Amino acid sequence: MTNELQSFVKEALGKGLPRTDIRKALLDAKWEEQEVDGALALYAEVPFAIPVPRRKPYLSAREAFMYLVLFMTLYISAFNLGSLLFDFINRAFPDATQGNYYDPSTLRFAVASLIVAFPLYLWLSSLMQRAITRDPEKKTSKIRGWLTYLTLFVTAGIIIGDVIALLFNLLGGELTARFLLKVLVVGFIAGMIFGYYLWDSRKSEKSA
Repeated sequence: MTNELQSFVKEALGKGLPRTDIRKALLDAKWEEQEVDGALALYAEVPFAIPVPRRKPYLSAREAFMYLVLFMTLYISAFNLGSLLFDFINRAFPDATQGNYYDPSTLRFAVASLIVAFPLYLWLSSLMQRAITRDPEKKTSKIRGWLTYLTLFVTAGIIIGDVIALLFNLLGGELTARFLLKVLVVGFIAGMIFGYYLWDSRKSEKSA
C-alpha cells in the first residue's frame, strides 16, 4: 500500500466524504480492491472531526514464539501421523523384496512424537484462539499470516506431488494396494491441513 493512497484516503475522510464514494473513486482510478479496502480499514468508522486511525496490532516476541511453536508442533504431528500410518501399511502389506524386516523403533518414535506434539498443538491453538477472542485485532498478526500461507504453500506442494506420484505409478502399471494406501494417507493429512488453514485465512480476511 502506497503512502499516496493512504494520504488520499485520510484527506477524503477528513473532508467528510462517504467511504462508499471514496472506494468507488479509487476503484474507477484502477486501484486494486484489496489496496482500497486496506487503506480504508486503517481508519475507524467513528464520528469525529478528523479521521481516527485504528490501533495496529503489536507483534510481541512472545506472540511470535507462540505461533512458531504452534506450527512446529503441527508439522511434527502431521509427519509422525503419516509415519505411523505408513508403518501400519507396511506391516499389513509387506514388500516381498524387503523380506520380513521390521524396525519397531520407528513406531515407538512416531507414537512418542504424537503424544508430545499433538496435545501441545491443541493447547496452543486454544490459547491463541482465546487471545484472538479477547483482542480480534490479533487476527491480522503478520507472523500468523505468514506462517499460515507458508503452511498452505507446503501442503499444496505435497498434494501436487502426491497426485503426480499417483499418476506416474498408474501410467507405469505399478499401482499396488500398499502404494495407493500411502498416497491416500499423504493426501488426507495434507488435504485436511490445507483445507482448515485455507478456511481459517478466509475467515480472518472477511472479519478484518
